[in-house]
Amino acid sequence: MSTAGAHKTAIQRWSLSRPVALALEDGLLSTETTFFDYGCGRGGDLKRLHKMGVPVAGWDPAFFPDEERTPADVVNLGYVVNVIENPEERALALCAAWTLAQKLLVIAARLEWETRTVAGDFQGDGIVTRKRTFQKFFAQDELRDWIQATIGRPGVAAAPGVFYVFRETADEQTFVARRLTRPRRVPSVPLGEEVFEQRRDLLQPLMDFVSERGRLPTDAELDVAPQIKEVFGSTARAFSLIRRVTGPDLWETARRERRDDLLVYLALAAFGKRPKFGQLPDALRCDIRAFFGTHKAACREADRLLYSAGNQNAIDRACAEAPVGKILPAALYVHHTAVSRLPPLLRVYEGCGRQLAGSVEGLTLIKLGRRQPKVSYLVYPDFDRVGHPALAEAVVSDLARLNLQHRDYRRASDPPILHRKDLLVAADHPCRRLFARLTTQEESFGLLNTGRPIGNQGAWESLLRDRGVSIKGHQVTAITD
Repeated sequence: MSTAGAHKTAIQRWSLSRPVALALEDGLLSTETTFFDYGCGRGGDLKRLHKMGVPVAGWDPAFFPDEERTPADVVNLGYVVNVIENPEERALALCAAWTLAQKLLVIAARLEWETRTVAGDFQGDGIVTRKRTFQKFFAQDELRDWIQATIGRPGVAAAPGVFYVFRETADEQTFVARRLTRPRRVPSVPLGEEVFEQRRDLLQPLMDFVSERGRLPTDAELDVAPQIKEVFGSTARAFSLIRRVTGPDLWETARRERRDDLLVYLALAAFGKRPKFGQLPDALRCDIRAFFGTHKAACREADRLLYSAGNQNAIDRACAEAPVGKILPAALYVHHTAVSRLPPLLRVYEGCGRQLAGSVEGLTLIKLGRRQPKVSYLVYPDFDRVGHPALAEAVVSDLARLNLQHRDYRRASDPPILHRKDLLVAADHPCRRLFARLTTQEESFGLLNTGRPIGNQGAWESLLRDRGVSIKGHQVTAITD
């Protein structure tokens, strides 16, 4: 990495960089993993991780050139390749970082939509800024394809401009499957169940496992399996007691939801090269056998689901019939916490968009296109606090062109705003009653069915002035002279 002026781009950070923070959030980086920052700049991430108890090391050609480049479980190549002007040196840096990554390589680069914030002159395949630093701006699909072509391993989109590359296919698939698994609820045990309480030390781990995976564990998957067999005779007998005590309904729901999660996962796995059965982690193999019998049968069903997700008419019908979300002529809007409540077809459709985009920071709503194959990730920073929050940012996965588009509304004079927020969230969302009360008040004041456009901030505020009302938080108030 010998690009002149690259050190000028090293940022003095007061918090963790985006790619490192993502790896922490995703459970891929912890005090149990070693970390190496390849091109660490001034070492801000290293200092913060060290304080958290993560074993760290790093190297940088400008600030820490004498540090040894050592292998680690997780290696970060954060915003390094975009400052290397020579394409061959850029590829060499990626390869060098990959050789050090024992489990995971995190790669981050600036995206092409950021060019609007940079003044400079085009040079080679990038821009030389007024500070005389070089910046290469990638398209999301370009960055993904370059990683694959350079090191021969596929990257998993972690976020716009950030990819994970796993050393082992099994680790990659564990991460992908976990990201597509909805939250589970462990059933509660009624008070007074003496037999259960006496052996809670054995039955609770079994309950936790079945709640998460929707099936009974193998002996190797549950540490207390030998003790359960000794006390109850078998894991199945122990679970029969649990079902009797808690009732069967939640367990049937757990089984159905886990099966749907697996179908969504297998459908999306076909986007790249679907791993062979033997490459999957043991737990996923057990899941597939339990729910589908064979991997081949599971893949056939998943392929039918993926094929349907490419049929826009089928998507349109599924949006119209969705159990949650706000339906409009062109799209279904749903809060990010409610995506798992959608049917498998729409979850696969959304998953196709997420395959391109990864996780969008500050994500609030997901917009599923009914007419066009587009999935948009919308950021409303004040969603919970403000009755009619303004759109700040949109990241659009264009499934026809397989690329990302970005729209920034933060400086817009008349941004789009939301109404009827109660329709966007699931019934158990903690703020749903508050949102619904506001909608009811606005209907009683005749604000929502006037025939006037109210989708943008300016038009909405004009209507409120005309009607002599104001809205603070989630309360409509008549303005008195």
